[in-house]
Amino acid sequence: MGITGNLAARLTAIRQSSLRNSRQTIMSRRLQARRTDGVDKNVWVELTQMAADYKAVNLGQGFPDFSPPPFIQEAFHEALRGGPPMHQYTRAFGHPPLVKRLAQFFSRIVGHEIDPLEDILVTVGAYQALFYAFQALVDEGDEVIIIEPFFDCYQPMAKMAGGKAVYVPLRPKVEGGTVLASGDWVLSAEELATKFTPRTKAVVINTPNNPLGKVYKTEELQMIADLCIKHDVLCISDEVYEWLTYDGAKHVKIASLPGMWERTITVGSAGKTFSATGWKVGWAIGSGQIIKHLKTIHQNSVYHCATAAQEAVARGFEREHALFGTPESYFQQLPAMLHQRRKKLASCLESVGLQPIMPEGGYFMIADISSAKVDLNDQGTEDELYDSRFVKWLIKEKGLATIPVSAFYSPEHSKEFDKYIRFCFVKEDSTLDAAEDILRKWSHGQ
Repeated sequence: MGITGNLAARLTAIRQSSLRNSRQTIMSRRLQARRTDGVDKNVWVELTQMAADYKAVNLGQGFPDFSPPPFIQEAFHEALRGGPPMHQYTRAFGHPPLVKRLAQFFSRIVGHEIDPLEDILVTVGAYQALFYAFQALVDEGDEVIIIEPFFDCYQPMAKMAGGKAVYVPLRPKVEGGTVLASGDWVLSAEELATKFTPRTKAVVINTPNNPLGKVYKTEELQMIADLCIKHDVLCISDEVYEWLTYDGAKHVKIASLPGMWERTITVGSAGKTFSATGWKVGWAIGSGQIIKHLKTIHQNSVYHCATAAQEAVARGFEREHALFGTPESYFQQLPAMLHQRRKKLASCLESVGLQPIMPEGGYFMIADISSAKVDLNDQGTEDELYDSRFVKWLIKEKGLATIPVSAFYSPEHSKEFDKYIRFCFVKEDSTLDAAEDILRKWSHGQ
């Protein structure tokens, strides 16, 4: 090899060494943003995978395993056949026919004239509406009061926005030694009041509640509203199960209370409304002075939601507006159907010695498992809570998937509520029958 060859070889070696050093430098840096510290684990990802691995009957995830009503399916079909406009971008903040229908429908419920273009933002599911609310309104160091049990995305969303979650649990009011219904779980006005500080930015509520099924009464909402007004804070109200109430319970929007329209972000879901969770159409409704900040996040992230799905949801609300309050309304028919399935699941749980907490609303029923005699020594790790280990045992050994209720609580309160698991009853009768068969065989020692 000549001088030229040696020089070329040396230059190649130098370049390779430089590249290696560069790669090592990159890999030695912190790759993840600090806002994601501690929020990487997700109970749904872990247990959904376990349910699939063990081919379990799935009463864990909150989705119907039956089809949406024919009228909404046909609305989607018609939208897809609607020519080029249905397959291209629509208005970024919400398809005009949809925001107009939402404004028309909810104005009479809230008791305030809703501006379809200013007061509504359509999002990719309610999940994204919640994310926008935290990102747009919660600043570094702000405190967010979260009422427990809570859907588990609230705390990570608060943290990623730079906020601090402050927790207040609903507690069972025990009379006669037994808690029988979700309405027996109450919020202490005194305890809640102590959580407000000059750093408090928002209160997060969920009614009907997931996983408990509690439907907040007007007087409970008024107590929360009074504190929000007194301390000049916002309310983020997750109301995705608003049409699913039972036994005469009535859903009340906190935004309809005096002084609350101006400070409430109400989050809704077409997926839960029309039993089409995979469509991922949600919305945030509130004063335009608040919603404009969510729009800023939206226009710099997703920007736009699927046109055809929004068109179909708009037609669904058009139909429901015309039929509102009549027996033909899907908003009447769906809870009537689910009322029977709720009773079916409760009866099954009672027959095998588990104590159901009868929900006033929503998709779910929790059950007290403290009386169950199960050896969980080989399930999970020593630091895992009882309900988490129980759920894993139930999936692996019995082929039935549920969700531990402690996943809906903060670390400081989860130990108090780790003797409950959550079942979803918004399922086909055949699915509930399969679950019942599993539970009965277990109770009989099979």
